[in-house]
Amino acid sequence: MSDNDTKKPTGDAQPPPKGAPTDTPAAKIGPEPSNPPAGPKVDNPPVAHSSTTPPKPPPPAGGPPKPPPPKNPGFVTCTIDGKEVVAKPGTNMIEAAREVGSDIPYYCYHPRLSIAANCRICLIEASNAPKLVPACQTPLAEGQVVKTTTPKVKEQQRAVMEFLLLNHPVDCSICDQAGECKLQDYYMKYDYRPSRLEGGKALKNKRKVLGPHVVLDQERCIICTRCVRFMNEIPKEPQLGVFGRGSHERIDVFPGNELNSNYSLNTVDVCPVGALLSRDFRFKARAWFLSATPSVCTGCSRGCNISVDWMSQDTYRYRPRENEQINKSWMCDQGRLSYKYLNLGRVLSASVGRRATQGKDVARPELTRQEAAKAAAQALQPVANTAQLAVLASPLASNEDLLAGLSFAKNMLGAKAVYVGGRPQGAADHYLMTADKNPNRKGLEFIAKGLGLTLKPFEELAPALHNGKVKALYAIGTEVPGDAEAFAQAVAAAEVFVAQAFNESPVTAQATVLLPAATHVEDEGTFVQAEGIVQRFRKAYPAKGDAVSHWRWVAELSRAMGNPVAWTSAREVFRELAPQVAELASFNWDQASPPDREKPGINPLPTGADGRPPGYREFGAPRVRGI
Repeated sequence: MSDNDTKKPTGDAQPPPKGAPTDTPAAKIGPEPSNPPAGPKVDNPPVAHSSTTPPKPPPPAGGPPKPPPPKNPGFVTCTIDGKEVVAKPGTNMIEAAREVGSDIPYYCYHPRLSIAANCRICLIEASNAPKLVPACQTPLAEGQVVKTTTPKVKEQQRAVMEFLLLNHPVDCSICDQAGECKLQDYYMKYDYRPSRLEGGKALKNKRKVLGPHVVLDQERCIICTRCVRFMNEIPKEPQLGVFGRGSHERIDVFPGNELNSNYSLNTVDVCPVGALLSRDFRFKARAWFLSATPSVCTGCSRGCNISVDWMSQDTYRYRPRENEQINKSWMCDQGRLSYKYLNLGRVLSASVGRRATQGKDVARPELTRQEAAKAAAQALQPVANTAQLAVLASPLASNEDLLAGLSFAKNMLGAKAVYVGGRPQGAADHYLMTADKNPNRKGLEFIAKGLGLTLKPFEELAPALHNGKVKALYAIGTEVPGDAEAFAQAVAAAEVFVAQAFNESPVTAQATVLLPAATHVEDEGTFVQAEGIVQRFRKAYPAKGDAVSHWRWVAELSRAMGNPVAWTSAREVFRELAPQVAELASFNWDQASPPDREKPGINPLPTGADGRPPGYREFGAPRVRGI
């Protein structure tokens, strides 16, 4: 056979041998080079494409079909219990289900904490999962079908409840959480069966004091880890942990440490059962005897939104109320425990004459409101419009109180300046608590500026009293930022001291006319917090004794001095006087009003627990105290 016979046709180019150069016509796709390399002549060279872009490969014959485009671009559309839900991507299943009226139970989930998915009671059926999935952790998917009420889901909920209650002591009759406990609520809704446990329950520490404010009952704990995650993520003070394994797993502080954070009592709020309890509130009142009123914390200038829990005419606790702009869902321990001045040491009746004279306490005659206002007016009239009269204003008073009081001081008493009283400065922390312990300093500054009054520091008042420059003092609140005993000695030199006060103190003992003032839970009104946000608060219960609001005392004094005003409510005071203050003029009193009931399911008010019919528990004095 000749060499020509062994040559193969060159119409189909063969791949170059391994290691051979690839710039031959058979290996290169593209236009012909201008100077082709020398080599054997081929009969059928490859045809070059007109473009440098390689041809697209044909689509595969098989493969999954493309997902349909979203029904609502930018949102996730799914079906929950037969109802269509349109939600933002990343929306939690629990929150999405709530929008269509489906209630998915949960213990460990909290909207402001990371997801743990360890309580397992929120397991539901989803069309894109072969098994039950936790609703708190599973994201919504386009076209997903979710079912929360199938027999499989209900049996799972019942089984989880039986498991959680297996070693629970079931001591509801002595538990402070009774009436607010999710174990009670969910047992009645999802389980309602007797325990099948044979033998003794696992015993743990029954009363473990974690710190100055919180006590732990480890037997009631269901290890939802809300408290651990809160301390790690919100105040960023990891003082709690989970110790042990299995049935002996428990929440505790680290050895040698205690739960001493200024935010420790928030763990009591987030605990869904009666494991973590407030040492201040423990065994004080049953939840079903308490009414809740939306208000504002007066512990510092942050102005955290709170619910005031009260019974009869006593405040029992503050709880944080959600406000995304200010405190989210939290509050500090110092503010939470600042309610006690509302109950103790109150000025309950008007009186004339100094109680402390030459170091001895003397009885002061009590007067009616009208008699006291007349006595105060008679004492102030001779020194009105003179330099001998000074005005002291406390930033604990509401905007309505200060609007009325400072307008009276300017128009009726001729004051041109106001001394600023209030609580002394304190410590701030890294999260919510501010150094200013007065809730309305910003409001006092706004109102004084709007009325054209000069604010003077409190430190200048005592010297003016000592040297006789000031001989008469009118005080809207008697809280002082300095030593109360020292100021009491200074004000004892004043000939006239008309004081409107919340609480008895060495300063009020020197008042020539003492007028009892109502606190912020005993009337409605507004505060301006540190960042200039105006906030409404509602009245919880009638004022103690003969106390009335500062603005009402101003109305009585004005009437006694021959200039009657027509105010009958804090709302009327605000609407009449606030337009003079630029920062308050645009505030809509009615629209900014917080709801006067808690959201259903959070803290439902009981039915006539203290003798009043449903719907009337916030109004009027109860017929009986307690039950």
